[in-house]
Amino acid sequence: MSRLHEMSVDECIELVAAGTVGRAAICTPTGPHVVPVNYAVHGTSIVFRTTPYSVLGTYAWAGDIAFEVDDFDRHTHEGWSVVIVGAGEMIDDLEEIEEIRWSHDPKPWADGPRPLYVRLRWREVTGRRIV
Repeated sequence: MSRLHEMSVDECIELVAAGTVGRAAICTPTGPHVVPVNYAVHGTSIVFRTTPYSVLGTYAWAGDIAFEVDDFDRHTHEGWSVVIVGAGEMIDDLEEIEEIRWSHDPKPWADGPRPLYVRLRWREVTGRRIV
């Protein structure tokens, strides 16, 4: 039988920092949107890149973002899920963008330029592991 375990913030951040793909959820005037993104952990925030005229480029930096990362094994029914919530903001400081590029630039898998850097400063981090 599987057992559910609530993870600490440190456990959650460690798992998220090891990954590269997550889902950003935002509210828009037409309803909620969930978008897969490549990301990096930078300090106490999640950073991802997008295009200026995408749903994320239009709305993610002007409100709250929920961000989710998970991993699971279908055969053993084990896995974990982390949800991070916080305010989104556009990063427009060129020195900070250069620092992010040199330290851990979130490299998008999708074709085309993604020049807009968006940061989610977390205020809530929760996670569960099932073993």
